[in-house]
Amino acid sequence: MTESTSTSSSRFSERLIPHVDNEVGPLRTVLLHRPGNELRRLTPRNNDQLLFDSIPWPDRAQEEHDAFAEVLRQRGVEVLLLADTLRATLEDPRAHAAGVHTAVDSRRLGNDLADVLRSHLSSVDPATLSDVLMAGMTFEELPASEGGSLVRRMHHPHDFAVDPLPNLLFTRDSSVWIRDRVAISSLAMPARRRETALVDLVYAYHPRFQGAVRAYGAHSAPVEGGDVLLLAPGVLAVGVGERTTPAGAESLARSVFADDLVHTVLAVPIAQDRATMHLDTVCTMVGPDAVVMYPLARDSLIAYTLTPDDEKGVRVDGPAPFLDAAAAAMGIDRLRVIDTGLDPVTAEREQWDDGNNTLALAPGVVIAYERNTETNARLEDAGIEVIRIAGSEVGSGRGGPRCMSCPIIRETVSPTEG
Repeated sequence: MTESTSTSSSRFSERLIPHVDNEVGPLRTVLLHRPGNELRRLTPRNNDQLLFDSIPWPDRAQEEHDAFAEVLRQRGVEVLLLADTLRATLEDPRAHAAGVHTAVDSRRLGNDLADVLRSHLSSVDPATLSDVLMAGMTFEELPASEGGSLVRRMHHPHDFAVDPLPNLLFTRDSSVWIRDRVAISSLAMPARRRETALVDLVYAYHPRFQGAVRAYGAHSAPVEGGDVLLLAPGVLAVGVGERTTPAGAESLARSVFADDLVHTVLAVPIAQDRATMHLDTVCTMVGPDAVVMYPLARDSLIAYTLTPDDEKGVRVDGPAPFLDAAAAAMGIDRLRVIDTGLDPVTAEREQWDDGNNTLALAPGVVIAYERNTETNARLEDAGIEVIRIAGSEVGSGRGGPRCMSCPIIRETVSPTEG
């Protein structure tokens, strides 16, 4: 083996170890999901139920996502695609059996039809099962069975026997790495709950993640990854609103304290509506000591500070202004804030269009949707490099570059390096 080959192999081995303790350190490995046939299942009849604001054009969504992934690769980021990792995972017979179990809902289908579907899916290859797990299956597509089925007769042929998962696109929500452990989210909306079962399979059975330890379980109180910001090593901010409950924030805090993963968790109440479904729709990190933030949230966001307590398990202080509480927890004088937009109307439009939802590739380097022209200009005026991508179709489910990415390996940076 040559010296260069040895060095390359060593670096690749180092990259295999998941570790994330901040939002802006150089990004090394990320999990994405290239949108597939699940988007083709969306219709005007079901898009609201499946949490999409409009019907995306799947071919264009794939083009936009491919361009996003290519930007990451060109910047030296290893891109793992969920569909590929899931197919590889299902080669393991244990994962295959578990995948079939997650797809079949006996309470909905009835025992007889469930048995038919279970038997069919148990016989298909990993690629076929992977497609069903992601894109779903209609009653028309169910395998033929002997005898009658009231369930089959009373459903429209195009109704779903296995629901599609178009929100898989937003890999940030279903899992989040906290240092070297993975928190499997407990998703609040019925349309998304099965997503966590798929990522759980990947982390449990894919060779890449052998030995991965859980920091939180999908059967715990609701917590979604879009609400979890790793402000600095040892400091988490958790949005509490439409998707993450107070019980979820407290449960996550107790879990990460017990594992000695962080020293402070900030529980941040946010409005419980579609425009601000997650904390990262109003605020994301763009540097070790800098955030881009929706102006209306700048002065209104508060935080409860949770820290470990030997007697009570958790101590709760506050509330206090979020920016003050965050700076104190991070050990810095203040957080530098870059506002979304220039005026209230522009700010509201660009917040809705995910202007706050940036993905940091390194300190001061972010990916953002090209359509948020004013916010991107303000970021650049503040010395942030903005890599613009198209998002007219991939963004129709309400999510930006951060939402579409689950970092698995990031280098550590301190807020004092900003």
